[in-house]
Amino acid sequence: MAGPKRIRKSGRGADLGTDSAGRHRFEHWYVNNQVCFITARCREQFPALESEQAKAIFWDRFEYYTIQAGFEPWITSLLDNHYHTLGYIQIGTNLKKMMQGLHGSVAKLVNDVLESQSLERRPKFWRDAHGQEYFDGCIRDEKQFRRAYRYTQIQGVRHGVCMDWRTYAHTRIAGGMEEALKRALAMNAFMEDVPYKRYERGR
Repeated sequence: MAGPKRIRKSGRGADLGTDSAGRHRFEHWYVNNQVCFITARCREQFPALESEQAKAIFWDRFEYYTIQAGFEPWITSLLDNHYHTLGYIQIGTNLKKMMQGLHGSVAKLVNDVLESQSLERRPKFWRDAHGQEYFDGCIRDEKQFRRAYRYTQIQGVRHGVCMDWRTYAHTRIAGGMEEALKRALAMNAFMEDVPYKRYERGR
């Protein structure tokens, strides 16, 4: 087994980890050769991505920025106000620029669509009340990978959009779970040496 992976971190504010009260402070981890789970939601759960036009904008920009960053999306589900994606990144720090470009361009272009429909623009399109625009997590092992994959896969069913995830056009899969898992294991792309407290409680 390879040694521990180097983790580069970023977050809002100068200090990472915990605040003065000892509470966890949100941060992004950038790790090379890593399977990642990413999710984001429109502010106040507003259905800004409800129209097919808005969804088409998302997919176009998603493809552009993931290719640019070298992120391989293995499964992605897009709903009316949020999305989830699970995939592989070779150079971890590329995620930061990818997310900035994706979220910035989608916010601008979808706001243009909303305005054309006589709806108000959403100035803080993705950002929640705590100032966060998305969550990303480094997948630890096969068990967590399967959970994240299946969770992403059934989003359409969970939200009542369809009865069978296979019929939902906005869940897109590259290859399949077993193929992706085989690739992840072959590349040693899990971060097994770092525990994930919330996940550990559910073992």
